[in-house]
Amino acid sequence: MDLIKLDLLDLLLALGLMGLTVLLSWWQKLGLAGQLTWAAVRMIVQLVGVGYLLDVVFALENPPAVMAIILGMITVAAIAAKRRIGLAQSLPMLWGSIFTSTAVVLVYVDGLILQPPQWYSPQYLIPLAGIIIGNAMNGAALAGERLMSALRQNRSEIETHLSLGASPAQAIANYRRQALRAATVPIMNQMMVIGIVTLPGIMTGQLLGGIKPLEATSYQILIMFILAFADLLTGFLITEGIYRQFFNSQEQLQFPK
Repeated sequence: MDLIKLDLLDLLLALGLMGLTVLLSWWQKLGLAGQLTWAAVRMIVQLVGVGYLLDVVFALENPPAVMAIILGMITVAAIAAKRRIGLAQSLPMLWGSIFTSTAVVLVYVDGLILQPPQWYSPQYLIPLAGIIIGNAMNGAALAGERLMSALRQNRSEIETHLSLGASPAQAIANYRRQALRAATVPIMNQMMVIGIVTLPGIMTGQLLGGIKPLEATSYQILIMFILAFADLLTGFLITEGIYRQFFNSQEQLQFPK
């Protein structure tokens, strides 16, 4: 079946659902009416802007343009994750962690699995990068938040391990494992119920676009494996970077701003 295209009237009718959401929030006195309205306006502006931009990039099929889009997404994701973690010096390591995870996964998938005619094909590279970056951002934020909280709450225990001869890596090993679990649990839970309880947005979009169900399923399997690896790799890299900032050159515990 051909894709049913949405015209302006269809989008206005869809906007009615958002209006009902705002009204329901106001009726229940949740104090979210203004925030919901602003979120809806911002989302529309962002998506329309990205749509026009991607139209140009897809038409050009120019490697620098594709790379610029991906690097821009990584930068925005790193800034968003930094705000959630709250560590002033974390931006470079967040950017590097998300970039590394994205690059490793894209090279693997693009070179060994999909093998498009052109490695920089925006049809494949940009959507996959967007999925990886968004998930890596969440994984980095979850792991970073959990590790920093654990280090601050267990100072005496960590210093006891250090005084008994443990290295910084050994002293915080258990807390780091907990942080990595925190980053991995959401995607693992999603894998447990996918196809039974939920159909993810990516697969739903493909089905609405007219792709056969089994083909959409194949892509969804690939994407879930991608996200599981990207989550864990990003969590590993960011916890490695964060814990090193909590110890000085004499392997003493310190607390950065």
